[in-house]
Amino acid sequence: MIPLTTWFDNYSGDHRNETNQMIHVWCVPAILWSVVALLWTIPVPPTFGRPGLWAVLAIAAASIFYWQLSRRLEVGMLVVFVAFGLLSEYLRLRFGMSVLLWTAVAVFVVAWIGQFVGHKIEGRKPSFLTDLSYLLIGPLWVLAKLYRKLGIPY
Repeated sequence: MIPLTTWFDNYSGDHRNETNQMIHVWCVPAILWSVVALLWTIPVPPTFGRPGLWAVLAIAAASIFYWQLSRRLEVGMLVVFVAFGLLSEYLRLRFGMSVLLWTAVAVFVVAWIGQFVGHKIEGRKPSFLTDLSYLLIGPLWVLAKLYRKLGIPY
């Protein structure tokens, strides 16, 4: 397994510009929520569970990956995932599955446009074009920035 410091060093190398970093601080969580919400909308056969099952399974898989890199960051990511799941379920119950779906699609598209604008400003291609694993590293990198700001070791 690649050490967390190596992942972060490589990811940080593609995100040196302050504007690009700020865009990522906002857009990466938005994309993460939209993915959770999109998974929330995939129909689940009644005998297998309830809405959100596919999101929970994806969260479990991501959590295993994060746990191997940093237990403290994984706990933080779990808090984020739970919050995003609760938000998705609230929106589903309050407004319906269709509104959740289209809101998630809109957030996903707008946030990715933001990401690509940030990388245009940066002058470097997104890390995930090198290795898809960086799609999981991005949220961890943003959370690590928050941990550093709060003085929380990871």
